[in-house]
This record gives sequence, C-alpha cells and structure tokens, in this order.
Amino acid sequence: MLKVKGRAGESVQQMVRRFKKLCEKEGLIRDMKRMAYYEKPSEKNRRRKRKAQRNNGR
Repeated sequence: MLKVKGRAGESVQQMVRRFKKLCEKEGLIRDMKRMAYYEKPSEKNRRRKRKAQRNNGR
C-alpha cells in the first residue's frame, strides 16, 4: 500500500503529483492496465519470454 504524507507548506496538487510518481515507479498503473483485459495464456507466455530475453541480455 502506498502512502503519501503531507509535507510542511505542500499543496494537495503537489501531494497528488508525488503519489502518481510513486504509483508509476512501483509499476502499479502498468499492472492495472494489464489486468484490465483478458490475456490469453499463449500471449502471457510470449510476453514473459520476451521479458526474460531482455533481462538475460544485460
């Protein structure tokens, strides 16, 4: 769970901006978009293999 505590003199807009950056950094938004629709098992395996190849090449 992500939490953002207000800093002294910080506006609500700045807090929201910091919260959005935290969500992006944690990959929360990407996961939500991926889970928003059904992904066939073959597509899921293909995506995992591509990710493994990218990580293995480093």
